Amino acid sequence: MQVVVAVIKPNKLEVVKRALTEKGIVGMTAAECKGYAKQMGHTEKYRGPKMDAGFVPKVMIFVVVTDAHKQTAIDTIVEKAKTGNVGDGKIFVLPISEALRIRTGELNEAAI
Repeated sequence: MQVVVAVIKPNKLEVVKRALTEKGIVGMTAAECKGYAKQMGHTEKYRGPKMDAGFVPKVMIFVVVTDAHKQTAIDTIVEKAKTGNVGDGKIFVLPISEALRIRTGELNEAAI
């Protein structure tokens, strides 16, 4: 099992969610966040001079998948979140050693 963590533009969340669902990957956690990388945030004008606004709004999504679905999840997120512009986001993949469904007690792949 793997958790695919993607930091994407907020306006791409619904299209990514819909595309993952169409591929049979259901279940996602999303959280609003802020961040910056090479673009070093953004600047805004306030009464004339430019001001550094720092962090850029993003959405972080967490999708736990079986090893067999990992690449499908990654490819789908890239396809739907990519604009070709700076700030499209990042994807991280981490191993999951154990999963438990609280309601039923199911473990690991049965829990996802």
